[in-house]
Amino acid sequence: MLTRLGRFVVRHSRAVLIGVVLAFLGLGAYGAGAQADLDLARWDAPGTESVRAADILREEYGTGNPNLALLVTARDGDVDSPRTTAAARQLATEVRDIPGVTDVSAYWSGKSRALRASHGQSGLILARLEGSATETRERLATLSPQLDRDTPELTVSVGGQEEISRQVGEQARTDFLRAEMLALPAVVLLLILVHRRTVAALLTVGVGLLSVVGTLAGLRAIAQITEVSTFAANLALVLGLGLGIDYSLFVISRYREERHAGHAQPEAVVRATAAAGRTVIFSGVTVAVSLCALLVFPFFFLSSFAYAGVLVVVTAVAGALLLLPAALARWGHRVERPQRTASGFWQRIARAAMGRPVAAGAAVVGVLLLAASPLLGLRFGLPNERTLPTGTSSRTTSETIHKEFPAEPTDTVHVVLREAASTRQTQRYAAELSRIQGVFQVDAPTGSYQDGRRTGPSTIALGTPGRDDGGSRLAVVPTQAAMRGDVPAFVAEVRDIRAPATALVGGYPAETTDFRATLLDRLPYAVGLILLATFAILFLMTGSLLLPAKATVLNLLSLSVMFGCLVWVFQEGHLSGLLGFTPTGSIEPSIPVLMFCVAYGLSMDYEVFMLARIKEEYERVGDTEAAVATGIRRSAPLITAAAGILALSFLTYATGGVVFLKELGVGTALTILVDATLIRVVLLPVAMRLAGRANWWAPGPLRRLHRRFGLHEGHGGHEGAESDKAPDVLQREYA
Repeated sequence: MLTRLGRFVVRHSRAVLIGVVLAFLGLGAYGAGAQADLDLARWDAPGTESVRAADILREEYGTGNPNLALLVTARDGDVDSPRTTAAARQLATEVRDIPGVTDVSAYWSGKSRALRASHGQSGLILARLEGSATETRERLATLSPQLDRDTPELTVSVGGQEEISRQVGEQARTDFLRAEMLALPAVVLLLILVHRRTVAALLTVGVGLLSVVGTLAGLRAIAQITEVSTFAANLALVLGLGLGIDYSLFVISRYREERHAGHAQPEAVVRATAAAGRTVIFSGVTVAVSLCALLVFPFFFLSSFAYAGVLVVVTAVAGALLLLPAALARWGHRVERPQRTASGFWQRIARAAMGRPVAAGAAVVGVLLLAASPLLGLRFGLPNERTLPTGTSSRTTSETIHKEFPAEPTDTVHVVLREAASTRQTQRYAAELSRIQGVFQVDAPTGSYQDGRRTGPSTIALGTPGRDDGGSRLAVVPTQAAMRGDVPAFVAEVRDIRAPATALVGGYPAETTDFRATLLDRLPYAVGLILLATFAILFLMTGSLLLPAKATVLNLLSLSVMFGCLVWVFQEGHLSGLLGFTPTGSIEPSIPVLMFCVAYGLSMDYEVFMLARIKEEYERVGDTEAAVATGIRRSAPLITAAAGILALSFLTYATGGVVFLKELGVGTALTILVDATLIRVVLLPVAMRLAGRANWWAPGPLRRLHRRFGLHEGHGGHEGAESDKAPDVLQREYA
């Protein structure tokens, strides 16, 4: 099939190039508007208790999480001075009159201690903006400058969870543009150094850009049907550019080999398309499957990366098997270069490692385990304002609230009682909740409670249900210390208190807790899917059971280094000054899950390329050690170059302002480099040297399955499967 495709493209190269250029322009024009159609996400898990509570609060009480916070500071005197009180009440009235704003609470209305700073000079006005995350953040882009003010009576700064998330989204878009400006020139320069031909470099970048614009256009189209996260565009840039370049490097390298072997230009293009194309397709399927595992999570934030991953693979493979062969058919002579004797640097390293496999393997494994050791201290935590750079307005406002206020009213835990409870039962329940360590106060229909005692009437407007079912709600206001500690444990304590009626616990702390619990519950399924699918793909490629198992172990080893880096750098704060972020002492769990899927797919990407060349050589000579050395000599320089370029693309996000993107950039880049050097050039040949003939073993039924459905690598110019002409030794070992 690939041979026929190659011949078709060569025969109609002009038409193919015109078609691809028109498609590029059309996709680019459509994809340019992708960011406007993509959505922002909230930290909630569909179907969980906290989401059910949020639905009831919105539908029956007209309230929910206060997502807009105004920090009001008196210019003279304190918050209770007549001038400040009058100006603050006028501001609260102005906020109430804003369309779509509900449930406004101000210190100057109920005199709640939770809304008053300890020094008495600042107070809070809390409100709720109705709508989806995207709708509220778009409105805040206009509202925030209007509400942020400095008058003779008071100063006002805007904060709250939605404002933080809005500025995270803005910063991510800025980081996207910065990454584009940094990555493209650097990638072009590196490709010129690798190819030593400008035309080859430009063609390679062209395939990468085709993948990027195609993916952005695809994401915009999908966004018309379902929600797609804005952060998927960030992955589209770096992964589209990276995979497009990876695949192009291998096709061009194979084309040069065929030309050096004496084949005419058109035939060389056909053979390169067929031989390298098989491996490119298997590699693409591996990456796509790894990212598709994100679909097991019920969060569109993660599902969006699965969409982006599949689109990147489809467009990068299409570019490598259509655009590139068509261009080589017409301008291949400008891509070629005189044949040089390879230095054999990577081959010498591999042979040295295979010469003393136990010592070399133990040394490298020891280094990798040492680098991975911080992983033992991994702590999952919840996102907060420190995701943003220092000095960002919403971060500054939130940090002031954390420092100066005794409570965290924006993180109120809402308890919804679904049936009627007597006054005495409600009093007892509220008092019991107020005794939980980390609770500042509990507001209930029967009053406000602290440390098990009623301190007066409720200071928060609790509202009444929209239907007469006798239900009620309570507001559990946490202390600042509780929200800086173990939030899931705090929420669990609230849920463990026996309620007088069926109770649902919600609010932002409960939503993020349920999000994390759902994520971790689904994680084994995602990991299992990735491991099984990639194992099956490698079996179809190699016909071996041992090689996929070896690849799985080595990939997990390199990923453990990535997670060790995450803990050492981003959790513990090493290099925080150099990278420009504030450590939080924990890691938000969804980003490591995303990184696992991306990095595992890319690691298998390089595994596929290297094993394909080793297997091809083994089928030719029948000697494992010689095949490994030759396969590494042919593939390692390209893999190293491709890994360096892809790592550079990811590292551009280290210059950004959002900590999530820094984690993705630094962690993935490190994994790529470790995988392309220590793993592929030392541990892979060591493992294959120690296994010997067992590398190619599989039981009889699986051998027959592989003969029928597996990948049989060879030169594309041959008709039929190359394995049918394999040496007798290969047949004997398979037998």
